[in-house]
Amino acid sequence: MHDAQGLTAQMKALFYPESVAIVGLPRGMKSGKLFLISMMEMAFPGPIYPVHPTADEIDGLKAYPSVSAIPGQVDQAIVLVPHESALPVVKECAAKGVKGVVLYTAGYKETGTAEGLALEEEMVRVARSAGMRLIGPNCMGFYVPKSGLSFFPGLSKESGSVGLVSHSGSLANIICLIAPRKGLRFSKAVSLGNECDLNSADFLNYLGEDPETKVIGAYIENIKDGNYFLKALKKACLKKPVVMWKVGLTPEGSRAASSHTGALTGSRETWEAVVRQAGAVPVVGLDTWVDTLMGFTMLPPDLGDRIAVLSAPGGLAVATAEAVGREGLRLAEISSQTRSKLAEVVPPTGTSLNNPIDLGFTASLNIDIYTHAALAVAADPGVDAIAVVGTGINPETNRIYTQAMIRTRQELQKPFIVIGIPGFSPDLSQTFCQAGVPFFETAERALATYARIRRYQVWRKERAGTI
Repeated sequence: MHDAQGLTAQMKALFYPESVAIVGLPRGMKSGKLFLISMMEMAFPGPIYPVHPTADEIDGLKAYPSVSAIPGQVDQAIVLVPHESALPVVKECAAKGVKGVVLYTAGYKETGTAEGLALEEEMVRVARSAGMRLIGPNCMGFYVPKSGLSFFPGLSKESGSVGLVSHSGSLANIICLIAPRKGLRFSKAVSLGNECDLNSADFLNYLGEDPETKVIGAYIENIKDGNYFLKALKKACLKKPVVMWKVGLTPEGSRAASSHTGALTGSRETWEAVVRQAGAVPVVGLDTWVDTLMGFTMLPPDLGDRIAVLSAPGGLAVATAEAVGREGLRLAEISSQTRSKLAEVVPPTGTSLNNPIDLGFTASLNIDIYTHAALAVAADPGVDAIAVVGTGINPETNRIYTQAMIRTRQELQKPFIVIGIPGFSPDLSQTFCQAGVPFFETAERALATYARIRRYQVWRKERAGTI
């Protein structure tokens, strides 16, 4: 059933089509128009063929009454027609030699009707007999900056190292829109919808082998073939981290996911066993998903567990130290030589040179205190990583602080995470993350992310037999 080499070749053609037809492209501003806007924004290099029963041209592009009327080769078709009209289009695409069809419309198996199921099965039969693949239904398809594919306006044209597999189209849009603010860029993203043909395991297999993808993010509502999924997940996790947000693990989520994609969702216990076996990195919620992808992208391999905390606010120094312990990490022992170096820059009152290192309020005014303290602590062989909690106190000191910390990170040979101060560091996230310095809104999110990444690194080393 799963011919790995043949499947890889077919999927490569889906990510890198040379021509795209948009079937049922509206003339006016309806949701289907987003596909054309997105691909024009990305400067898709090949021909885009609008297919419309009566229009001669749409947005300056010559339109055709049917797929068969298009004179050239069509590699990919995005099908926007209502579900009852989709089968004839799929048949035409098969006859035309189209390699992949993205089915945007819903209304098939997930409706629970015999008619919906029969229609879906017949489309799959037609596609398979022609060697054509279907993505969806009820999906957005592909976003691949390198090939000029996009499923939503406003996405980055810059290629990156994150591969994305999502059952939800809207979540795929959302993460692809917000990720650049966190310094993340995508190699390939796919919104899968209801998986009548290609499924999440197929894409995990592909992205697991893809040299351009260094970390995989997955939003999974349901799993069709448990054994195949587990095999694909295990194989991918041995090569790169798979950060997986699985929903449908509560009765409420399960019901919602079932009506969304029409599939079984599985119990929490089964799922946790699958994750443990496979080595995936489980997360819950959009913030944690993005934080973890950012951490994997920016933190180096071989993270240690001895953390030094530098903070101007004393309360947040204590809270960060608490988060270190809660996540199974340790506060680093600061050597007497390092404490002597710190004493040269840290004011003597209202501060502490023991870990967590409380730099005092003056540090938010005199940013040099942060810089010198970070450099001193980084030189300590007993420290594996530094968590800096801080900010300036106005736009100017914030600017100086941000630049100084980015410069300091570049000088350090140690992992470095920056934690903002609520109410004082409004827009620092984007500046830090785009410079490759992981920034977190809270100490709890920062240390949970660090620990999550370290656990995966330890797991993978153990599997490779180097520990």
